[in-house]
Amino acid sequence: MTLNLLAGEWLDIGWVEEIPLRGSRTVQVDGGDDIAVFRTGEGKVFALRDRCPHKHGKLSQGIVHGGAVACPLHNWRISLSTGEALGEDRGCTPTVPVKVSGGRVLICRASTLQAAA
Repeated sequence: MTLNLLAGEWLDIGWVEEIPLRGSRTVQVDGGDDIAVFRTGEGKVFALRDRCPHKHGKLSQGIVHGGAVACPLHNWRISLSTGEALGEDRGCTPTVPVKVSGGRVLICRASTLQAAA
């Protein structure tokens, strides 16, 4: 899915069930980095720029466990709620506000623009 970022404060990106538990879905942003939307095993939804702060691996291809995703390149664990690297690793990827309303996943338009830049 490619987003038109010119309309509305919140962008509807689809049904929450379309994001697998402990998995992700990627939202393409014209002219910027993709946004990865994750759903934990508990059903909580988070959104991050789809780029590890270490070697720029696609976080959407990582494994979600608990409240973190493991980068597929070097196994850095990134907090889904803060975007911060966990453990001894240092770095951060931008987060995007996300909410679920009526079973639909919505991401913040302004924050998506900032994270994708």
